[in-house]
Amino acid sequence: MNEMINHCREELPYEACGLLSGQHGRNEMMWKIRSTEKSPTSFAMDMNQVSAALSGMKKLSQTMTGMYHSHPSAAPLPSRDDIRNFHNPAAAYFIISFANRKTSVKCFKIIDHKAFQVKFEVIR
Repeated sequence: MNEMINHCREELPYEACGLLSGQHGRNEMMWKIRSTEKSPTSFAMDMNQVSAALSGMKKLSQTMTGMYHSHPSAAPLPSRDDIRNFHNPAAAYFIISFANRKTSVKCFKIIDHKAFQVKFEVIR
């Protein structure tokens, strides 16, 4: 969790993004992905890095269990674009917000173009 937050903080004032992988639905590894957009309100994952991350996951016998991105100044809620562009209902969708100079993290499942907030637990 701290790694994910730190990555997003490093990319401020722009949105950051990345993938999560693991086994049995647990997020065990984080894969930083470069956003091809330098924007405070949108991101686009570098597809070469996504392909490399997916290959790395396969080598580790892991699957993609989630993704994350940041909202530098907006609430940690999925935008219409976030919902429209996410197509993996089994994966967790984390949003890290820095709105009002406070760090807030929320997790969602996005199924059939609808977002549902889900609880998550950080295990150390």
